[in-house]
Formats: sequence, C-alpha cells, structure tokens
Amino acid sequence: MSLGFLDRDHSIAPAGYSRWLVPPAALAIHLSIGQVYSFSVFKNPLLALHGADGSAWNLKEIGYIFSIAIAFLGISAALFGAWLEKAGPRKAMFYAALCFSVGFFIASAGASTHNLALIYLGYGVIGGIGLGLGYISPVSTLIKWFPDRPGLATGLAIMGFGGGAMIGGPLANQLMAHFKAAGQPSIPYTFITMGAIYFVFMMFGVFTIRVPAKDWKPEGWTAPVKQSALISKHNVAVAQAWKTPQFFLLWIILFTNVTAGIGILEQAAPMIQDLFKGVITPTAAVGFVGLLSIFNMAGRFIWASCSDILGRKVTYFVFFTLGTVLYFVLPLTRLDHLNSVTLFVLISAVVISMYGGGFATIPAYLKDLFGGYNVSAIHGRLLTAWSTAGIVGPLIVNGILDHYVANKLPKQDAYPLILHIMSGLLVVGFIANLFVKPVSEKYWLKDSETLTPVGAAH
Repeated sequence: MSLGFLDRDHSIAPAGYSRWLVPPAALAIHLSIGQVYSFSVFKNPLLALHGADGSAWNLKEIGYIFSIAIAFLGISAALFGAWLEKAGPRKAMFYAALCFSVGFFIASAGASTHNLALIYLGYGVIGGIGLGLGYISPVSTLIKWFPDRPGLATGLAIMGFGGGAMIGGPLANQLMAHFKAAGQPSIPYTFITMGAIYFVFMMFGVFTIRVPAKDWKPEGWTAPVKQSALISKHNVAVAQAWKTPQFFLLWIILFTNVTAGIGILEQAAPMIQDLFKGVITPTAAVGFVGLLSIFNMAGRFIWASCSDILGRKVTYFVFFTLGTVLYFVLPLTRLDHLNSVTLFVLISAVVISMYGGGFATIPAYLKDLFGGYNVSAIHGRLLTAWSTAGIVGPLIVNGILDHYVANKLPKQDAYPLILHIMSGLLVVGFIANLFVKPVSEKYWLKDSETLTPVGAAH
C-alpha cells in the first residue's frame, strides 16, 4: 500500500489558507501524547499487580516506565529531527500515532502477563518514539507559520502536551474503574482502549496539518530592522549548532527546569496524599493531577507568548529566580508544618506553569540564537536534555522515597530533601542562563550557501 499521501508535497497549503487552521492539528497530536504526564495515576494500580513470579514491584521499577518513555522521546527527536525537515510533519505525525498506540497495546500485554519488561518496551520504548516524533513535528510547523510571533507559535503547539494529563488522567481513572467494576483486567483493558482512542484522535491532526508554501510570509509582515542582540539574522546548521557554547547552555537550562518539574509531576498524586495523609483522597489526588495539567498547559501558552515581549533570557530569569524560592518553600506547607493544602496546590500550580513555559519557550530561544534554517533538527537534539531529566528526575524522587520506605522512615519526610535538591538544580539553570550570548559569526552559514526560507515547507 502506497503512503504517498503522507509526503510533504501533499500537505502544502493552497494560496489564501488561514494559518489559524493549523494549531488545532498540532493540538490533536500534543493533547494525545501529553497523556504521559498523567502516568502517575497508574503507579499505585501497577504496584498492586506484582511480577509474574509473585515478587512485588517497587516505586523505582514502576518509575522506570516513565523514565524510559521520556528518554526515548529525546532520543527519537534527536535522531529523526533532520529527517523531519525533509519528510514533512504529516508523515512524522502518522508514525507518531502508530508508535504511540502500538506502545499501549504492547504495554497491555505486559500488564496482562505481569511482565514489566513488556511494559518497558511498549509504553517506554515504542511509545517514547511516538512521543518524540509527535512532539517536534507540530512545533517546527507552527514556527514556520508564525515567524512574527515564534513564542506564541511554540506556545500554541506545546500547550497541548501540557494539557494531555487533563484528559489522560481522568480518562485512565474512569476506564480502570469501569473495567474493574465489570470484573475485567482493569489496566490491560484500559491500555488497549486508550491506544485505540488516541490513534483515532491523532489521525485528525495527521490529515489536517498543512505546511506553508515556499516564500510564504504573513500578510503585511516584514522582519523588524531593530531587534534584540540575541535574535540573530543569520542561520546556523544543525551540524554546527551543537558545537556552540549556546547549545550546551540551553541544554543545561532545559535539563534543570525539566528535572525540577518532573520532581512534582512524576509523583504528583502520591505526593499530595503522603504530605496530607488522611486529608486527600485518591479521587482528590487525581483532581490535583488534572489541575496541574491545566496550569502546565496554560503556562506553555502564556509564558511563551510573554517571551515575545520580555525576551527569552528574561523569561528564564523569572523561571529560575522565582522557581528556586517556591521549590524551597513547597514542602513546608505539609500537614505537620503550615498544614495548608491551598498553599501547596497554589505553589505547585505556579511552578508547573513555569515548567511548561520553559518547554514552550525553548524552541523560540533556539530560533532566536540559531535562525530558522534547521530549527527542527536543533530542537530535536536539545530534547536529549529532556531525556536525561526524565531519567535523573524520577531516579532522585523514587530512589529517595524507596530509601525512606526501606528504612521504615516516614515517607513524607523524604519530600523536603527531594524538593530542595530541585531548588538547587534551578540555581544551576540560573547561572547557565546568565552566560547565554549571541552565537559567534564563525558558526553562521555563509551567504553563498543555499538556504530554505524560514517560512518554507521543509
């Protein structure tokens, strides 16, 4: 069967096409793959399954599922970013949908047979590849449609990823309850159902995505003559970009911001129950995950849009200064200290909004520094920072929690240590952001080299 309809040439927008029709296609993909942010609702049900040999699974083993998924998100984005530039977003989004859904099906088999390795393979490896392909393709496409507002563009795309848990968390919870009440295997059936639902939903994005025609630009728009020194008028190829100090500084910025955010998101539902034991029910904890998803999503759009006005460097300055303080204060709100659920939820919501805002602002930061020529491929390589954070963050969280449990220490006492480590990481990110400056001329593409315009379909 020919898949020629997926080629880039078949998705070039006709003359007069409204660019505002593109964000819904991007959202269809990101709202789906953003389900990974609600993985914490599966943690306790998976802990109750045990292995096929009767041995109990621990938090660290369950946490590896999420870590592997995020690791392969970054790996696949780095490996396939350059391919995406040529293949176009429609083909990348189709394969993203296929991998993401098949990952659920394989994970279902793993849950059914109590085989954790199969869950790692399905939800982690195969699903993670789907995450990577699905993540970068809408982002690069919207940057090309909105050269006048790159922060807004990345916010439009990436806010869907942050909002995925708002759908995925309640959906998973309801499906597990439904299948359990019917006397059927709740987790295996839930995985199968979610895989099918998300595949259909992602197909909407696949068939409605469009790329701008060559030389297209917004009507009446011309590039500003005066702009920030950090916004380059030159382009840097991906082969040169990753050799620059700026690339590695942005890698550190993304890594620290993501690791800190994962410290809350990956453990959100159990954490609020541990810190407010007897006060917060499992149902309320799922609601907390959903609330964080709303702020994660809103932060991506609001902060990225604000970065078009403030500048990317100033925006990250806010993230790292305010975030350092809030992460330090957060564990003090617990039951035996300030005893304020409201304050805990409010602080968590703010730091998660900045976590999401960091994701949405980084592609525009890349475009400012390196130009639009290879922004997809550069972004893909930078997402290895997310992969690393996806491993390091849960290792810190689950490793410390398992240590406290194994030594029969109060579990809630582990969270101050965890969150203060995250606060320290943000200080490192703050320092890295201070050192960001314009890319040296020696890395620029020369005028004699052939460039594809930023707005072109590539």
